[in-house]
Amino acid sequence: MTTLALYPMLLVTAVLLAGCAAASAAEPPHMFEIGKEHFLLDGKKLQIRCGEIHPTRVPREYWRHRLKMCKAMGLNTVSVYVFWNYHERTPGTFTWEGQADLAEFCRIAQQEGLWVLLRPGPYVCSEWEMGGLPWWLLKHDDIALRSRDPRFVEAASRYLKEVGKQFKDLQVTRGGPILMVQVENEYGFYGKDAEYMGLMRQAMIDAGFDVPLFACNPVWHLRNGHRDDLFPVVNFGSNPKGAFEALRKVRKDGPLMSGEYYPGWFDTWGNPHHIGDLNRYLNEIEYMLENDASFSIYMAHGGSSFGLWAGADRPFKPDTSSYDYDAPISEAGWTTEKFFKARELMGRYLLPGEELPDPPAHNPVITIDRFELTERAAAFDNLPKPTRTGEALNYEKLDQQFGVVVYRTMVPAGPAATLKAEAVHDFGWVFVGGREVGVFDRRTQRFEVKLPERSQPAQLDVLVYTMGRVNFGKQIHDRKGLIGPVTLSDGVREVALDKWAHHQLPMTAAMLAGLKYRPLEAVSGLQGPAFYRGTFKVDKLGDTFINMRPWGKGIVWINGRCLGRYWNIGPTQTMYVPGPWLNKGDNEIVVFDLLGPDAPVIEGLTKPNLNELRPELNFGGPRRAKVKLALEGVAPAHVGEFERGGAMQTVRFAKPTAGKYFCLESRSAFGDKPFAAVAELDLIDTSGNAIDRKNWTIAYVSSEERVGEDGTAENAIDGQTANHWHTQWQGKSPNHPHRLVISLGQTERVAGFKYVPRGGGDPAVGGRIKAYRVYVGDGLVESK
Repeated sequence: MTTLALYPMLLVTAVLLAGCAAASAAEPPHMFEIGKEHFLLDGKKLQIRCGEIHPTRVPREYWRHRLKMCKAMGLNTVSVYVFWNYHERTPGTFTWEGQADLAEFCRIAQQEGLWVLLRPGPYVCSEWEMGGLPWWLLKHDDIALRSRDPRFVEAASRYLKEVGKQFKDLQVTRGGPILMVQVENEYGFYGKDAEYMGLMRQAMIDAGFDVPLFACNPVWHLRNGHRDDLFPVVNFGSNPKGAFEALRKVRKDGPLMSGEYYPGWFDTWGNPHHIGDLNRYLNEIEYMLENDASFSIYMAHGGSSFGLWAGADRPFKPDTSSYDYDAPISEAGWTTEKFFKARELMGRYLLPGEELPDPPAHNPVITIDRFELTERAAAFDNLPKPTRTGEALNYEKLDQQFGVVVYRTMVPAGPAATLKAEAVHDFGWVFVGGREVGVFDRRTQRFEVKLPERSQPAQLDVLVYTMGRVNFGKQIHDRKGLIGPVTLSDGVREVALDKWAHHQLPMTAAMLAGLKYRPLEAVSGLQGPAFYRGTFKVDKLGDTFINMRPWGKGIVWINGRCLGRYWNIGPTQTMYVPGPWLNKGDNEIVVFDLLGPDAPVIEGLTKPNLNELRPELNFGGPRRAKVKLALEGVAPAHVGEFERGGAMQTVRFAKPTAGKYFCLESRSAFGDKPFAAVAELDLIDTSGNAIDRKNWTIAYVSSEERVGEDGTAENAIDGQTANHWHTQWQGKSPNHPHRLVISLGQTERVAGFKYVPRGGGDPAVGGRIKAYRVYVGDGLVESK
């Protein structure tokens, strides 16, 4: 065996662990190793055909069904994230029972003939609240997450020790299904500290893991934080040939593997549903199969981010509760064209002794006749006793993870004025004397609201509602609430507001049980934040999709189980209800709505509605402020041409330029296409470091595709290279020049930028920019 010399810490041998470990396993231990060319299982080549599936996003009652689906698609392995914050919701208290019993999920996978890649983080991303990190870490004002900060390392090591207790006896060395365990997740995008990665690696070893430990990173960040004692794999959504060439520059030999290969993409509120390119997906999977590369399809089955666990992309694009992902297995566990095409393809590359079982039948689906919710509990009539302080406190200081906080104080009599906050995470409805006067909106960094003239002192309420914490980049330090200082300015003087009362509605079971409802017929009007309750009967059990189109924005519970968040702007207009969560006979539904429904009615449908945008219902007004370009007379900070191809390119200016705005102007594209596209932009300061994006927004874009695909401009600054900004191509295709303007939130000194072209193996793929200009300054846009 040559593996020991090549990767001294990656050889797994059952011989060292035969004894007590084998006695606890139902299967005999195996020898799994990372060879010079292939993964080897008991000395034989193993090409890992893996698919990602998250047990927390699938009802426990359906775990076996979904795993049978994975096996029938042609997979031999499943990849499993462990969400730290799901299992340690309060410090030191761990939950591994019921829906959280991931060890049982792994045992079922083994029973269904599947191996497991375990990915316990501590950070995982996954469009999950705070990337899986516990919110209570943010109670430390100055904590540095994903770093050698002792407070983070101590908490993460404690968690990983508990992970070891759950999974160490399920390793392949002990007769279990776990082949490898991942350390951290895409850390190279976040940082470069190999010592931090070493600490997390050692915590895994101390927890009892002796199988190979590996690390995954996007193509352009493979070297960041790299360690020779962690086996590297690469994540990508296109061009496997180029990705594996980049991987070979980091690791000269050993098997090639894609840690995440994307067949689709996740959805964010207000943007089109993502549909992956089926032909590209099949061609690239076949490329990997033909070239003996292993892979993990992210996602094989996405499921649903039940509860309030859906995260948010950056700069701030909240994720939908549906995690359908356009995966081969749909949100409800149905076969798709992508499933059957993948099954046919992988069936041609089975290893000796492998067979493809038939996929299991779909679970039953039912309709629920339209019914009306009959009771209403206004949020302002159900406020608990407040916590009183001088300054407004964030959720973390209030010991609250999710939900609503009503911030209350008094404002003096006076002329019309502007209420300003440092930030509001995430939305804040402002009421003066009980009347709504405006909304703070994090999506657009709209943190000012006009207050009317007041003839006498008036009660000021700011009802803050949270979405998921950002799960990607430095913005994971995402504290929620009304972020001070909070001031009132009438144009002559500005005063800080104090003496705040905090009324907390954390959306817990105990809070819901204490609500005081009134019959709907006794209520005048349905506007404003309120809870609605009703009952319905089911004669037979089955999955259904409740139609939320008549409602505004909020949360749904059925029989005490939280289905997730809904929002009438789309793209998701239905919510998946698993059949096992219903009762034969009477069922109860509770809906919290911030805006008020058109009608308080619900019905269950047989199909989901995942792709209906309704931008006219956006309570925050236009997606962006109406501005016009003001480039006349402005000298470019840089003029140039990008290189052909899909590689990331770094551009440095001859002279750093300061400004609040950055404008990329596309003058032409390779292949003489009329389009422009950008997968990602990063700005560089004078020290060569990336400029913080926390306050970035798109100030202006000349064109973007929002019908044929999600080509919205925000994709260029979200940190994700698997999606992109693309100029309009459906209906009409405007020609160059195309302009994208980023508001940096404050004056920055820009010394250059990094540009990632849109993905795809074709060097002339539509939208790859050739000639360009860059402008940096304070007055690049003006209000219309």
